[in-house]
Amino acid sequence: MSAEVTLYGARYSVYVRAALMALESKGVSYDLVPVDIFSGADDLAAYREIHPFGRIPALRDGDFILYETAAINRYIDEGFLGPRLQPAETQSRARMTQIMSMTDSYAYRPLVWDVYVERVSNPQEGKPTDEALISAALPKARTYLKALHYLMGRQAFLADETPTLADFHAAPVFAYFLEAAEGRAVLAEFPRVQNWWSRIQATDAFKRAHA
Repeated sequence: MSAEVTLYGARYSVYVRAALMALESKGVSYDLVPVDIFSGADDLAAYREIHPFGRIPALRDGDFILYETAAINRYIDEGFLGPRLQPAETQSRARMTQIMSMTDSYAYRPLVWDVYVERVSNPQEGKPTDEALISAALPKARTYLKALHYLMGRQAFLADETPTLADFHAAPVFAYFLEAAEGRAVLAEFPRVQNWWSRIQATDAFKRAHA
């Protein structure tokens, strides 16, 4: 039995993981076709026929091709049967979109590239660590986590009482950030966000996407 959709990308990407969490949550049958945008391989030219900007992920459903993670995950939620991944209430849905945009604009670069890559990835590869870059990123990380702390309020997940696309957008970023000791120290300052992290990483969707 063939998969319903094809997702193109690599599991190291936070955005591929976000899409995988959506697919897993909806129970959609899919194939993951490896695309390593850092490989410099000749097949990346062919991939640009699918995604002209050469980023990951991209999704194919029959003849329909889609790229940009937020669009992909909305399509997964609205186009397939399964649990609802967007809040029913208008203001909560707006909050979900706000948190996704915040994660893209203010969290991805400092938490992943400036903290995780510098503190964890570079040493593993024998590269030097830029301590100044880490120091500059930590206040940005605190600002982001403080915003999440207030925006999520007392509910179980970031935009609702059940996981939504906002959680899928943020969780892969946190997974990298928290591999660094600095990331774990910052998270400990925000108990609500820390409790959210415990809940989201315990979901089957998170575990399968990050396997």
